[in-house]
Amino acid sequence: MTDLTALKGIGEKSAPLYSKLGIFSVEDALFYFPRDYITYEPVTDRLSCDVMIAFEAVVLARPLMRRVRRLSIVTAKLNAGSELVTATWFNMPFLAKSLKPGSSYIFRGKLTVQGDHYHIEQPQIFTQKSYDDLLGRINPIYHLTKGLSNNAITNTVRKSFDLVGENYKHEIYDMHFPKDEKTLISARNTLVYDEFLQFIIKLRMLRDESDYASNDFHIMEVAECERIIEKLPYRLTGAQLRVWGEIKIDLCEKRSMRRLVQGDVGSGKTILATLACVMVAVNGYQSAIMAPTEILAQQHYESISNLLKESSLDIKVVLLTGSMSESAKKNVRRMIEEKEADIIIGTHALFYEKVVYKNLALVVTDEQHRFGVNQRTLLSSKNSDSAAHVLVMSATPIPRTLAIILYGDLSISLVDELPAHKKPIKNAVVGESYRKAAYNHMEKEIKAGHQVYVICPLIEESEGMDARNVVDTASEMSSYFDDDIKIGILHGRMKASEKQKVMNDFAAGYIDILVSTTVVEVGVNVPNATFMMIENSERFGLAALHQLRGRIGRGSDQSYCVFMTSSSNPDTIKRLEILKSSNDGFKIAEEDLKMRGPGDMFGMRQSGDLNFMLGDIYSDAQILKRASDDADAILKDDPKLMKPEHLTLKNAIERSGDIGFVGASL
Repeated sequence: MTDLTALKGIGEKSAPLYSKLGIFSVEDALFYFPRDYITYEPVTDRLSCDVMIAFEAVVLARPLMRRVRRLSIVTAKLNAGSELVTATWFNMPFLAKSLKPGSSYIFRGKLTVQGDHYHIEQPQIFTQKSYDDLLGRINPIYHLTKGLSNNAITNTVRKSFDLVGENYKHEIYDMHFPKDEKTLISARNTLVYDEFLQFIIKLRMLRDESDYASNDFHIMEVAECERIIEKLPYRLTGAQLRVWGEIKIDLCEKRSMRRLVQGDVGSGKTILATLACVMVAVNGYQSAIMAPTEILAQQHYESISNLLKESSLDIKVVLLTGSMSESAKKNVRRMIEEKEADIIIGTHALFYEKVVYKNLALVVTDEQHRFGVNQRTLLSSKNSDSAAHVLVMSATPIPRTLAIILYGDLSISLVDELPAHKKPIKNAVVGESYRKAAYNHMEKEIKAGHQVYVICPLIEESEGMDARNVVDTASEMSSYFDDDIKIGILHGRMKASEKQKVMNDFAAGYIDILVSTTVVEVGVNVPNATFMMIENSERFGLAALHQLRGRIGRGSDQSYCVFMTSSSNPDTIKRLEILKSSNDGFKIAEEDLKMRGPGDMFGMRQSGDLNFMLGDIYSDAQILKRASDDADAILKDDPKLMKPEHLTLKNAIERSGDIGFVGASL
């Protein structure tokens, strides 16, 4: 690896900024692929509304700046030919000084009509030369961090290719700087195929190994599980009872269980995992439940502890997470080793070398796609003699045809019924004109004692992307609502402790409106949240939107989800209308698979949580299937990849790390 500081212009001040984006070396920069692309339209002298245009205009007078609560607003009058245009920027106070009266600039954005003149909000600003440089090519748009512009990252990537690029596939260069859309699609398809092929081959090899995993456990059905089921305040659905029957049979087998339980949010997967842990505990063995976040681990710990207490069962549940004090962790590790703990719940801390299990018989992983296959294999092999049973839970509604490929080492069970007491969420697909009505509905829900989610695709304003962001949206809402309505923000760049505090405060009711990116997808359970508005919903896949919607509708009150879109494209509206008419995640996933294709690659990633670097299981479904067929053919011919023609592939797989946790290396 070549340190990033080997590049001219990267020094002590800028290197830490790049490290925030995970770029520590020149090679990291090559694999920091654009999140989107943009082609800039020629400057026009004919102004039109509601479409993205670039026009030249002169600043007529010194811009004015005012503050409304915590929001700074800059306004300017522009002369575009013979037309008057007023422009507004939020939270960009520096423009009041940098926009010079009498100077000409290129402004880019969407115009609306206000009375007798045009108006534009948050337009991008360019000099004539800088805009000319962008014309005629596809320009990469990268994820940014404060202090780094898109231009800075683009230049760093170019310099990285100049230094070491000759050692890498030309498709990697074309992913950053394609000469045309055809080149970009071809490059991406090649790299996605490579990524899927490596993933599937490694998965098949692990499956072949686990096919022979056996155990010496003596587990049988116990009456305690049936007593818990009888005391539940609700009846298990037919799907839950069917899947529970499959789990019970697996736990009694000498061949260790490898089972995936797929079910929508709220379908009741956690109670099935709890029953499995109780069955194992009563038979004298330990279970471990591994959650992807400390918030979820704490949630599981509290719900399972309360259930066992209500059932008067003498089963000890403990929690082990990274943020606990060292003395607390030491005590929990002692309890695990000395068999004082029966059910152990935690995060990645569960498979640290310091944790010694006395007789671990069951490993449960929640949200499987957030853990690597190697990680759960490591935990399930904590016993020296017997391979622990593995039960995997996922609320990601992946179509069965793709699930068989992606989870090829697991048996698959579907919990495809929702409990009868759940009220279906009421959905609406609306345009910007509905925003005031949406805000009024939010206020009504809050006054009724409920809480609200607002989801944005971006953290902060981003160069080249016309979409709502968390920072500006939260500021705008703060100026709209009264001070007694508390607004919080949540996004992926916050420290883990900060994110946990925000979610805990929201769960406790201290925050009324949580403005967030998609990090809430597997957040804490907040039954009191009854309203969600998803900004720029056209930028997300249907399955991703359904996952987000699953944050509400968890209590007994009626819940509402508003899919806000700025698109007037009939196909886009038709696609979103599927969410309006259905709350069935698997039906929606199948429709998503049918309706999306390679042409949608420029939108938000649909299945990024599966941790592929580039691949998306929905828009790249055909590539995934082709890679699966080719992987089977390769392994049939050469099971250990020993032939010379497979040496490069074998080396790439060995370098790829933990599949399903960090995307396969290219």
